[in-house]
Amino acid sequence: MLLLALLAAADTLPADRPVAFVNVTVVTMDRPATLADQTVVVRDGRVAALGPAGRTAMPDGAVRIEGRGRWLIPGLAEMHAHIPPGQATREEIERVLFLYLANGITTVRGMLGAPQHLAIRDAAARGEIWSPRIVTSGPSVNGTSAPTPEAVARMVAEQHAAGYDFLKIHPGLSRATFDAMVAIADRLGMRFAGHVPADVGLDRALEARYATIDHLDGFAEWLLADDAPARGQPAFFFGVNYGGQLDLARIPEAVRRTRAAGTWMVPTQVLMENLAGTEAPEALAARPEMRFASASAKAQWTQQTNGFRSAPGVTAAGRADWLAMRQRLLKALHDGGVGILLGSDAPQVWNVSGFSVHRELQLYVQAGLSPREALATATVNVARFLGREAEGGTIAVGKRADLVLLRGDPLADIRRTAAIEGVMIGGRWLDRVALDARLEAIAAAMR
Repeated sequence: MLLLALLAAADTLPADRPVAFVNVTVVTMDRPATLADQTVVVRDGRVAALGPAGRTAMPDGAVRIEGRGRWLIPGLAEMHAHIPPGQATREEIERVLFLYLANGITTVRGMLGAPQHLAIRDAAARGEIWSPRIVTSGPSVNGTSAPTPEAVARMVAEQHAAGYDFLKIHPGLSRATFDAMVAIADRLGMRFAGHVPADVGLDRALEARYATIDHLDGFAEWLLADDAPARGQPAFFFGVNYGGQLDLARIPEAVRRTRAAGTWMVPTQVLMENLAGTEAPEALAARPEMRFASASAKAQWTQQTNGFRSAPGVTAAGRADWLAMRQRLLKALHDGGVGILLGSDAPQVWNVSGFSVHRELQLYVQAGLSPREALATATVNVARFLGREAEGGTIAVGKRADLVLLRGDPLADIRRTAAIEGVMIGGRWLDRVALDARLEAIAAAMR
């Protein structure tokens, strides 16, 4: 309960007191250039003024935050997040939500919802807890939870009535059940996202107009060469067992179909690198952020990683080829006009909530996106996808004050998104001292 008390403690800069970031460089994300030596005034949870420091007045009684040598960016989004499930305690849930927030994430899309998450979502929207804003799916729609068209119809109607934001699809749905789900979801105006069941396939998923396909699911199967030895064998973990047997000449057509469908991608590249890469579990466990993961989680992740790399049909060469294909596919999708949204899948194997998005962004740049293009996947793209461009995604007068102050220029080096000086959510400010105090309490709880 001590941790919960720390997380709920009154902030030193309440949202009803004006705040001014002075002499700061602003990365607005709605123009090519940054704005140097600016003053950004926040009042009542929104950006009230933005202009040159010498000509933009601070309101009386405003708290001054010195921004010289600092960069101000819009709050980031994690579009493949997990909030602890329904049996988790409120303290466990708020601990994970704070880890996201402390990493500059002011919006999360929860990809495995539970009834308890609806109340958490609403509490976060009211600013009652230290949390990003939450968009949440309902419970998983899969071959077990929805084995028949009749069962899926009931499930979709119940989730819509409960107020979930979208449907999360997992493997196992039959084609008939999937088609029934699409019909009722379309009738109710409820979006669906997630995995591409094997019986559905990429072409039908695109035809049905998924809101997002996560993990680049279904693409390895679509790219499998006609004469591949693995043809006829089921895909293992998004097709890693197809590595070395993929026809990359098919990528342009896959991109064309995806763009025509208007389906967005949430790549989760870092999860794939964690599992299929060459970094040993001992090195992964030594990452600095692992102090926020429990010993049991790290032991489980070690076992999962070793099991994955030694699974039937999975070879070191095949893994490397599969990872390279995913990076090439990501760049092609982006260049072909397909919308990309930042998502890492956390907490998950070696992905600590919040911290993993910075590793994900680095992989987008390694794939060939510019730092600005990578940053767009976490900011302006998300606002566009959610239909919230009037509220967020960029820094502009009238928009929500969901902001992150950095100690370096992320457009010069995307790694600087992790150099966080402070985070503002809805006008409430957490400086580095406040962030570290709460983070230390979480680390202590993991020991």
